[in-house]
Amino acid sequence: MHMNFIMNIPGLKGVIIEKVEELGERTCLYVSLPKKPHRCPNCGETTQKIHDYRMQKIKHLKWFERLTCLFYRRRRYACSCGKRFSERAPFVERYQRFTKEWNQVAQVRSVKAKTFKEAGEVLGSSSSTIIRRFQSAVKTQMAEGVRLPKAIAIDEYKGDTDEGKFQLIIADAKTREPLDILPNRRKDTIQDYLRQYGQDVELVVMDMNPSFKAAVKKALSRPVIIADRFHYCRYIYWALDEVRRKVQKEWHAYDRKKCKRMRHVLYKRASKLTRKERWYVDRYLGMSEELRQAYELKEAYCEWFDWATTAENVVEVKRRLEVFYQEVETKQMHAFLKAIKTFRNWQVEILNSFIFPYSNGFLEGINNRTKVMKRNAYGFRRFDHFKAKILLNIQYKNIGVHLG
Repeated sequence: MHMNFIMNIPGLKGVIIEKVEELGERTCLYVSLPKKPHRCPNCGETTQKIHDYRMQKIKHLKWFERLTCLFYRRRRYACSCGKRFSERAPFVERYQRFTKEWNQVAQVRSVKAKTFKEAGEVLGSSSSTIIRRFQSAVKTQMAEGVRLPKAIAIDEYKGDTDEGKFQLIIADAKTREPLDILPNRRKDTIQDYLRQYGQDVELVVMDMNPSFKAAVKKALSRPVIIADRFHYCRYIYWALDEVRRKVQKEWHAYDRKKCKRMRHVLYKRASKLTRKERWYVDRYLGMSEELRQAYELKEAYCEWFDWATTAENVVEVKRRLEVFYQEVETKQMHAFLKAIKTFRNWQVEILNSFIFPYSNGFLEGINNRTKVMKRNAYGFRRFDHFKAKILLNIQYKNIGVHLG
């Protein structure tokens, strides 16, 4: 099919489409550019003298969901100085066998697709080509080491890469943007990184990991460490659960199994229980005095926590927490004594969580997304690829996989 007009196809504006045909699975466009004067790269003189034509095969984006390639009749000019050179094509870079737009989409898809292989299948290329586009995106868009802001949040996630089982993610606690990922969660790795890039860091939000705490204290001068609320609250719920598991062993099989299935009603605030849930709570608490006392301690803690989140005087928050400790010590329940021992070890960091408006909740969300990416790809062997995939995926979250 011959065409005697210029088609304005996206990405090929100003290109003359000479012929379109189908070769196997691909749609082939035979294209050329209008003849125009070109400046010689050697002497700078302008010339229109044509030396010869070369046919160049270039892969392009899908056209009507069909894989497409261009057969570009590339014109070469001859200058009076003896230099031979090719015309400048706006749709393809020098020495490339893929159009500019294909490279652009391949770069985005290499980041956003589940696997490199999947991106290659969609774009009609090999996974190694997609990996090269991915590596070029990493090179241009990711810095090696980031100067950390005033407030950061740190958390581990299970990466299972060649660098080890667990990695550590560092994020800006204020903007909630992930900044960098460390190859492991070892104390000396965290310490060295913070010494190198954490000169401005004053606040660090973390879960209750003693190794993280020790590393931060050694690397930074007098940092304010904030314990994440979820991570210390769960110690109280774990204590309640430990008591439940212990007492229900002596119950009838029906009640033991039913209590296990309905354990969530014990976790709910008493004020938020439905009529049916209230019936179950009364039944189980009536079957064990020890479970009743554990439930009362959980409710006392919830009352303190709900009040503390709105309180402005941290001294009063601390005083009321001490009252809760005394209540636990009076009842002498091993599970709760163990929980308040942890609270005492982390008391300063726990009280800081009521002074500063930061938490690790958003990092748990990022970690969940990370796990989904890992599962979709059946795991990542290389740490550098997985790290870049996580960080660039979040950078690209508002970019579609299509142009336009």
